Amino acid sequence: MTSGVMIGQAAAFVGVTVKTVRHYHQHGLVDEPQRDASGYRRYGSKELLRLVQVRTLAAAGVPLAEIGPLLDADAGQFANALADVAQQLNQRIADLVARLDMLHRLAEGDRALLPERACAILDRMPGLGFGPDYVAAQREALVLARVLVPAGFDGFLSQLEHRLEDPGYIDLAKRGQEAETWEPDDPRIEELATAMADHYLANPALLGNPTSQRAWNKASTQYRLINNHRGDQAPVSARLTALTEARLRSAGVPIPRQ
Repeated sequence: MTSGVMIGQAAAFVGVTVKTVRHYHQHGLVDEPQRDASGYRRYGSKELLRLVQVRTLAAAGVPLAEIGPLLDADAGQFANALADVAQQLNQRIADLVARLDMLHRLAEGDRALLPERACAILDRMPGLGFGPDYVAAQREALVLARVLVPAGFDGFLSQLEHRLEDPGYIDLAKRGQEAETWEPDDPRIEELATAMADHYLANPALLGNPTSQRAWNKASTQYRLINNHRGDQAPVSARLTALTEARLRSAGVPIPRQ
């Protein structure tokens, strides 16, 4: 009487496909049974047990290349190897959780690219009367600043927080928004730049702390990229910024040059 089962039945019993069984054979994880007198390979209890062991370890996340040595190890080696696999799986779980969190943040917009503190600053701006274009420009500047000048990013956030608490700055910034409707050579641009520079000089905290200023001064190229990222879309604002900074430099304020 012929004992054992055909490969299809063996695969079904173990809960895998025939292709998977053959894959195990190719990797040397399960020996192929010898052919019987009728020319068929029949899987007995020994092969079925090995298939179950391989399938279980593979399902647990053990790489196929590690399963063979693992099954041939003694009890102590087996336990240590499983501990290593468990650590790898925990790391993979942590990575997947981080990816899931990123997907959730992407669905929330800014929070995928900026920390909560920066998002809170942006969320305040519309309520203070700043328009969508201004807020969008600030958002882009924050994203660029975080990537290009990480050492100065927290200082940049502190600077913005101080500015949003200052009614004088808010009024000047809104006038800067309105200036975008002016002609590029409108004399009021220079007048507004002077008023802005004077307000900064009278309120040095609005210019950032010394540590942040040093970080920005060491990153003049990055500063130009951030400061000019909307120059083609808002030429008046770009000119206003350049004039304001020129007046501040003439007063001795260490601002990177454009």
